[in-house]
Amino acid sequence: MTLFRLDASIRVEGSISRAIADIVEAEWKASGGDRIITRHVGTDPIPSTSWGEAVSAAGIEAVDFTSGQRDAFALASTLTDELIEADAYLFALPLYNFGISQHMKAWVDLVTTDPRMGPGSDALAGRTAVLVLTRGGSYAAGTPREGWDHASGWMRRILADVWQLDLTEVETEFTLAHVNAALSDFRQLADELRTKAEYAAAEAGRRLGERVRAASR
Repeated sequence: MTLFRLDASIRVEGSISRAIADIVEAEWKASGGDRIITRHVGTDPIPSTSWGEAVSAAGIEAVDFTSGQRDAFALASTLTDELIEADAYLFALPLYNFGISQHMKAWVDLVTTDPRMGPGSDALAGRTAVLVLTRGGSYAAGTPREGWDHASGWMRRILADVWQLDLTEVETEFTLAHVNAALSDFRQLADELRTKAEYAAAEAGRRLGERVRAASR
């Protein structure tokens, strides 16, 4: 069984989205997973020009590509190969400035230029995935910033609706409570939410492995 894992945090050490995703991965391994394809777009970002180059190559014969179009086309193909080769998926995504990480958006944009992942594609339909979402503050109903989270809904649209993955979400909030003094009153709540997320991550990892094993029988 092969797991594709993508991390979008700009950090490795101290990244809560990564730490929670590590729990999912560990449980998936314990369930018999034996191969992982990793892509850390936060620390190894997709070139900002790649999407434009790939889009501009549409309808042009490969022999007439510019060097930029050739590189972008090849990278889109590599990224799509990684997705198609996998049996299950793990996405670890922090909320940045009320939206999706620019690194994640660049990755999604480039992947969708590959014909295998274009509009109407069912290349990944029905495969299992876990989406880990972390937020520095709280955006729940009734909070001052209710509705300010513009990342979570977008990711659901891409992963569950466009790519038709069977999606499980693991999320936690107030991840900056121990860093930002303005959120110090919420530190206990942050710890409780983190613990719940860790339990949810372990369960999601186990289910991920079970579903993949069941599908391969």
